[in-house]
Amino acid sequence: MNILVTGGSGFIGRWVVKRLLEDDNRVWVLDDMSNGHLENLDDLRANPNLNVTIGDIKDTALLSKLFSNNFDICIHLAASIIVQDSIDYPRKTFENDVVGTFNVLEEAKKTNTKFVFMSTCMVYDTASVGSAISELHPTKAASPYAGAKLAGENMVQSYYYAYGLPTVIVRPFNTYGPYQKSTGEGGVVSIFIQKDLNGDVLNIYGNGTQTRDLMYVEDCAEFVVQAAYSDAGNGNILNAGLGEDITINDLAALVCKDAGRIKHVKHIHPQSEIPKLVCDYSKAKRVLGWEPKTSLKEGIEVFRQWMKDTTNQ
Repeated sequence: MNILVTGGSGFIGRWVVKRLLEDDNRVWVLDDMSNGHLENLDDLRANPNLNVTIGDIKDTALLSKLFSNNFDICIHLAASIIVQDSIDYPRKTFENDVVGTFNVLEEAKKTNTKFVFMSTCMVYDTASVGSAISELHPTKAASPYAGAKLAGENMVQSYYYAYGLPTVIVRPFNTYGPYQKSTGEGGVVSIFIQKDLNGDVLNIYGNGTQTRDLMYVEDCAEFVVQAAYSDAGNGNILNAGLGEDITINDLAALVCKDAGRIKHVKHIHPQSEIPKLVCDYSKAKRVLGWEPKTSLKEGIEVFRQWMKDTTNQ
């Protein structure tokens, strides 16, 4: 198939592109490199089925030209993704995540290209203790990032119902693994491992009792690709995660064995914090046959080794 991946040189995008190429698809990547890096695709560039365009989803002329390639699927990952930045600079997040999504949707509509929208678990309201979050759980726009993603979801659903465009909305929970940045708030596992390897202090925002459901990136990429391939997912919202949560305190202790290098610091934007995140992925298992394969302990060890190897290159 001909498949467009926006944001394809980013952390998750790079793994999605790799997985698509393994199935002999022809893959086009569109990325403005604000979050991604061309080097993330270095070990894939020799594949003749990969085409990379550096450009912006707000450039409608460029999108129109790209969509002349008659894409079967568009996997839309491109977005401003940092919650704290969205609070500080909401216009940028709105223009990239809402207007940009609309632009890509409009092109997909013209060619009836299946549209896979990357949303986020950050759209959910907090869960009560002991309960996992299903797709029916209430949403809450606690940050402009979450608000923009919910707006994007609503636009995607409207194109499914109004125009019959095949769409699927995916809400992966926190994802970690090789090629993730070790800066910014999105990569708590990456940041902690990098700090530990450097012998630095691991800073925890707030009291550290907030929990996260952490999914290994190759499991996430497999989920996204299966959602793209499957007609059964069309019109649906689908969660993916490990199905288990861990407190940030316990995560730090798992990564760093020296308790003296673990500190608590004041939260920068406590109003956007979600106290508990744990995924109910039973719908994705039922609809797609997907489930995660990598335990947190196993994933952290693989990721730590990758970070060691890349640091020593």
